[in-house]
Amino acid sequence: MLLSVVVLSACSQLPFKQDQEQEAEAARRAATVRKPVVSELASDGSKRVAVDGVEIEKVVFRAGASSATVERMARKAGCDGNGGPGAGLLSEPGPVEVYRMMCSNGTAYLAKCELRQCKPLQR
Repeated sequence: MLLSVVVLSACSQLPFKQDQEQEAEAARRAATVRKPVVSELASDGSKRVAVDGVEIEKVVFRAGASSATVERMARKAGCDGNGGPGAGLLSEPGPVEVYRMMCSNGTAYLAKCELRQCKPLQR
């Protein structure tokens, strides 16, 4: 009985030819898969930037219906707004909008506005 257990466990350690063929076929397929060509330029024409292997995407500034309100809120919270053009719309225009304003100290002030009623998202 013990001998049969040892033999069966030894057989389970042996690689099967079918598994090796499947692995080889998968490796051949992976080598032939086309990888998309990544442009050196971002969608806005600027050069792509990566930090610690993570690509940073620039967001184009868009003013929204509540940009002035968010700018006032940011100034009251201590964000002077000299870090960029003002409070830009990050989301699509609609009943719920998200704004971001860059501060001169390098931080970002974020706000969410629902039907033009704005609240800060951080702090």
